[in-house]
Amino acid sequence: MRLALQACLYFVFFNASLCLFAQAPSVPPPAPAQTQAIAIVGGTVHVGNGKIINNGTVVFENGKIIAVGERSSIDTKNAHIENASGKEVYPGIIAANSAIGLNEIGAVRATNDFAEVGDLKPNVRAAIAYNTDSRVIPTVRSNGILLAQVVPQGGLMPGQSSIMQLDAWNWEDAIYKADNAIYCNWPSVATFTGWWAEQGGIEPNKKYMEGVNAIRTLLDEARAWCSSIDNNNTNTTRAKNLKLEALCPLFSGQKQIFVNANNIKEIIDAVNMAQNYGLKIVICGGSDAWMALDFLKTNKVPVVIARTHNLPNRPDEDIDQPFKLPKMLNDAGILFCLSAGAAGDAFWDMRNIPFEAGTAVAYGLTKEEALSAITYNAAKILGIDHQTGTIEVNKDANILIVSGDLLDMRSSKVEQAYISGRKIDLDNKQKALARKFAGKYNIVISE
Repeated sequence: MRLALQACLYFVFFNASLCLFAQAPSVPPPAPAQTQAIAIVGGTVHVGNGKIINNGTVVFENGKIIAVGERSSIDTKNAHIENASGKEVYPGIIAANSAIGLNEIGAVRATNDFAEVGDLKPNVRAAIAYNTDSRVIPTVRSNGILLAQVVPQGGLMPGQSSIMQLDAWNWEDAIYKADNAIYCNWPSVATFTGWWAEQGGIEPNKKYMEGVNAIRTLLDEARAWCSSIDNNNTNTTRAKNLKLEALCPLFSGQKQIFVNANNIKEIIDAVNMAQNYGLKIVICGGSDAWMALDFLKTNKVPVVIARTHNLPNRPDEDIDQPFKLPKMLNDAGILFCLSAGAAGDAFWDMRNIPFEAGTAVAYGLTKEEALSAITYNAAKILGIDHQTGTIEVNKDANILIVSGDLLDMRSSKVEQAYISGRKIDLDNKQKALARKFAGKYNIVISE
């Protein structure tokens, strides 16, 4: 009897939960393919490479930009006109080093698919876990982020990242560039014992070299394995090794290795290791990069800064050190881009990337340099600058129309967004809730 009652209760609660999910608003459906040429006319066009076109026109057809220039010089016949007078036109923002689409609700394990079991798993693909129905994605998209490098987490080498466009039916449709890089979490040299913002002790990581040697051992094995393939070893009896085969594109130069490292020793050790193996490396995080400017420039190492809105690493550093880092890298001639990082709550905080760029403007970058740091530079680092990152002919029409300054949270309002020429629905759950409760209290809101 008791078991029957428990079964009945489970059934009731299960069906109630289904009803709740059924009633919950879904994400906006993906936009259909572009069917007519569109001309954005009269806006201030920020190309993304430092160039500005006042009273400009951008025309795109079949998802590709076919004309960019001053309004008077561009033929807009047969195109649908979007009047952007008094507005700003920008390339879509690219979020490098993110976990968007892999995380959703921290307390619900089934909604988090960002890591596999084990320390060294370079064959794992983040793309297949990407959830296009995440309610977080529309909130990020509303602030102008149209593309994201989705990276796996967990362990020393968690797998392969992919570039995803943020408006799709499924992960296959979302792929912009599949498996673009191998992602690596470099071991930490120290353990911080403080809680949140409280200052705590710093203890050396006694297992630091153990982690470094594990990465080196895997690379040694992979290099030998890949070399045997290159030498046409046709041993058909040899079993496949997915982990080692996944690393072969690193040694051939087809892929980069993105290494998450923040401490100065971690950065230098990671770069030296990559050079020893002849690998193309990108440093992610890089909060101590300001200590190694000459080293990074000499070795031509790009940096993906995680969180300009951050606290300094050490109590004796300038409180605004993270704010100054973009300017320091730019002045040193180091290729860099801005990100919110991939750990913790950064997957939803990606929406603040344009405002992190705005903070960099307050600390020395020009507005166009800061814009490049979240568009063109990001595209170059990710290897997609031939497709996107700037508003130029023959590139994908990944474009924003904004009233106000995209980098200023006080005035930025993304009014229209296009991904490969498709006009994206910019509504999201947070806007829906704002409308709902504004109506309850008779408040007029401007979205």
